Amino acid sequence: MHQASGKSLTGFILALTTAVLWGMLPIALKVLLVELSANTITWVRFLAAALFVTAVLIHHQALPTLRDIKGKARWLLLIAVAGLLSNYILYLLGLDLLSAETAQVVIQLAPFLMMLGGIFIFRERLLLWQKIGAATLVLGLLLFFNDRLFLLLTQMGHDSMGVLLVIIAAVTWAAYALAQKQLLMHFNSQQIMWFIYVAGALCFMPFIELVPVTQLSMLQWGLLLFCCLNTIVAYGAFAEALEHWEASKVSAVLAITPLLTILFANLASWMWPAAPAAQSLNGWSIFGAVLVVIGSAVTALAPVLKQWRLDNRTVA
Repeated sequence: MHQASGKSLTGFILALTTAVLWGMLPIALKVLLVELSANTITWVRFLAAALFVTAVLIHHQALPTLRDIKGKARWLLLIAVAGLLSNYILYLLGLDLLSAETAQVVIQLAPFLMMLGGIFIFRERLLLWQKIGAATLVLGLLLFFNDRLFLLLTQMGHDSMGVLLVIIAAVTWAAYALAQKQLLMHFNSQQIMWFIYVAGALCFMPFIELVPVTQLSMLQWGLLLFCCLNTIVAYGAFAEALEHWEASKVSAVLAITPLLTILFANLASWMWPAAPAAQSLNGWSIFGAVLVVIGSAVTALAPVLKQWRLDNRTVA
């Protein structure tokens, strides 16, 4: 079993870096969706990531081949590829119909669904604090949509379709994460991501529209570059954070991502009038977003809380 290095400050800074980058990402994507299709943006991001990871693996002489995929790994890799590719495109399609803030709050279901998958597939036990965290997360989502909940449930408008797409994106991300967990017995994380990035670049190629790419402004080119680097740097910082800090604590820091998106969306609207307007949230919606963050954090930290209680009993 992997043991963290114990460099807590380094782990915290890396996890916070990931949270900040993921908090900014939907705002940049929202601007790009005005000019580019979801397929084109996804293809560019996968292509850039594939080229970068290919160079890294060649440098370390660790580039995998199709011959390395044997037995159970084939099905696991297929699930991981299909899961993350679906997550990328479905999230973008949902984001096109929603505000950045709403999409980021709803996608917080992803780690919660991964936890449920671990319970049903790997027979992991659901701890008391995980139950409390899950209930808090669901309550937070209901409060976040307090003024739109009835319309979301009764009318299949843009918001309803967008929320549905992001929920499905969360499901597919959970499937990818669970498959990757098992694939780590066959490949390292960079090799797994290489297979996924290359598959994504190939799968989305027939559906791209290159003409709009050539007509982007300098600002839009900068945002597209940011989105590509975000894929590489954020996941790299996330993987490195896990080397130095416990996964539960890293996940707890990442839980603040929706609040960062709300903050960045308001800052962008204030500093840059051409940016997508920040969503107007009432007090209950803001409180709901905070509960989503708390629920995600408590769910992630449940194993640490259990160990703390056991340690206290031993001392007593």
